[in-house]
Amino acid sequence: MWILAIVAALLLGGLIAMLCYTYPIAKRVYEDQLVRTSADKWGRNCSFPDDAEQVQMWNDGIAWMEQNRHRITELQIENDGLQLFGQYFDFGQDRCIIILPGRCESLVYSYYFAPPYEQAGFNVLVIDTRCHGKSNGKYNTIGVKESEDVLAWAKLVHEQFDNREIYFHGICIGTSSGLFALRADRCPEYLRGLVTEGCYVSFPETFKRHMMQLKRPIFPVLQLVMWQIYRHTGTNVYKDKPITAIRQIRPDCRILFLYGEKDVFSIPKKSRQLFNACVSQDKKLVWFEKGGHSHLRINNTQQYDRAIIEFFERA
Repeated sequence: MWILAIVAALLLGGLIAMLCYTYPIAKRVYEDQLVRTSADKWGRNCSFPDDAEQVQMWNDGIAWMEQNRHRITELQIENDGLQLFGQYFDFGQDRCIIILPGRCESLVYSYYFAPPYEQAGFNVLVIDTRCHGKSNGKYNTIGVKESEDVLAWAKLVHEQFDNREIYFHGICIGTSSGLFALRADRCPEYLRGLVTEGCYVSFPETFKRHMMQLKRPIFPVLQLVMWQIYRHTGTNVYKDKPITAIRQIRPDCRILFLYGEKDVFSIPKKSRQLFNACVSQDKKLVWFEKGGHSHLRINNTQQYDRAIIEFFERA
């Protein structure tokens, strides 16, 4: 009996020592990746100025905005006690695309994804998601509370600008916001679907791959980061995940999946699982040979834009 007690004490002591060592690491990872710790963080600037592709995307997006500056209406809404900011580009259409950027990105980043929607006959809304750009907020909730924000944005452009149909274009984590909005009980009929680039099956699964790339220890740091998300935002990332939401959307929602064969975060195997789980009666999957995560259009511009335009030509 005393031997078992000693072994149990050693195991408990080892666990406590491991948690004492890894908790500060997890806290730093969480605050670095998912918390806006200063007003300058995640502002309206290029998130990766040392990445040539990111800089080109940024500059091309700015050029598109400058060509269409006369079409901009500056917008502001309040939701969940936060002031949120956006820009509406009016092309005289009766349907609108709301571009939902990924983590770290403001509405300026979203300009880059607008050209195919202009060609396809859409008005365009770009937004600073909560805790990004000019919008208020401190915590990223992995799409859960952000989905309530985008429902409020959709209501605004439907009622104020008479858009009869509204779609989302989500990049990475932005897709989570769109999917959670589409599966909500109060999702309106005018929200018709989603184009997703690089959506993941669950946040813990993709965040683990990010940590591996950053050469961070995985266990128990990953689990502690997920706990920090729940502690600060109430989001249960093991329950609220895209592969669950995509089974709960309306079957008449139209979904276009855009994926890269070389994506190391939303890997092809998991991407196919998400597509197969989708209950949409009108869904399409398009693969791109070149380009990393969130960098598909810059590497396959004509194919990328054509996939979007053709998808909506048959609407």
